[in-house]
Amino acid sequence: IKLLTSTSHMFWRCTSSKSIDLSFFNTSNVSDLKSMFFECFSLTSIDLSSFNTANVTNMSFMFSECSSLKSIDLSSFNTSNVNDMRYMFFECSSLESIDLSSFNTSNVRNMSFMFSNCSSLKSIDLSSFNTSNVNDMSCMLFKCSSLKKENIKINESEKRILDNNS
Repeated sequence: IKLLTSTSHMFWRCTSSKSIDLSFFNTSNVSDLKSMFFECFSLTSIDLSSFNTANVTNMSFMFSECSSLKSIDLSSFNTSNVNDMRYMFFECSSLESIDLSSFNTSNVRNMSFMFSNCSSLKSIDLSSFNTSNVNDMSCMLFKCSSLKKENIKINESEKRILDNNS
């Protein structure tokens, strides 16, 4: 299935599905993934390895309130054109670790509340993050009560990620 330019709210409130097969999606034209899985409360894992995200500019709220999501592999994501990642993983309260080391965030302007209330998050790799164009990263790691600073992998130049997030 070749999708149009937006998948915004496509699975919004898909509350009973534990998994969704997206292997047949052609996302090469998609620029907006906003709230695609918003409030998919029962979703425990998702394979997005077939997603082509080269044209995506908006990933805000994409997995917001997926409170049962335990793991997610986004290593194939091309985020070089994304400018909005706010609330992307907000209240993913079962998510324990996430590796975003492949993310290119050089064009992102908003990362506010990106991981806020991910209360089970124990480790996170943000080593590829470039926040030089980010205007708002308020509460980015707010209420990540299981996350300790030593388990946040970041570059030395990105120490501001840790500011105002406790």
